[in-house]
Amino acid sequence: MMLRSMFLAAALIAAPAATPQQAVTAAMTDSAAGWNAGDLDRFVAIYADDAVFVTPKGLLRGKTDIADHYRPSFAKGGNTRGNLTFQMLAHRTISDVHQLLFARWILTPSDGGTVDQGMTTLLFERRKDGWKIISDHSS
Repeated sequence: MMLRSMFLAAALIAAPAATPQQAVTAAMTDSAAGWNAGDLDRFVAIYADDAVFVTPKGLLRGKTDIADHYRPSFAKGGNTRGNLTFQMLAHRTISDVHQLLFARWILTPSDGGTVDQGMTTLLFERRKDGWKIISDHSS
């Protein structure tokens, strides 16, 4: 019985997301897990190579520039600063290959300090390697 339960659990974990929105939500969750683990590559894996990222400080073009933007945070021990989570607020299916997501990001400091948060609007596109962010407007 226990072996059967373990097999069923493994089958559920390995099952692909049933809807595009579930796939996008899983990608966001994995990206946050990358931040929390201090894994920059995992954190930015959700971006397309040609993604555009609009920050309060300017425009970044491409996954490499996005990784360079976040690299100092990870060098400072990004995951030791706190726990990053995303609160999904709304999403809209634009087409068979595009999903628009509006979310709040929340960084809860590990030292008990003030919670930092902002908003992000993400445009996901289905590509050969999965759902990738092609446009990110974050505050």
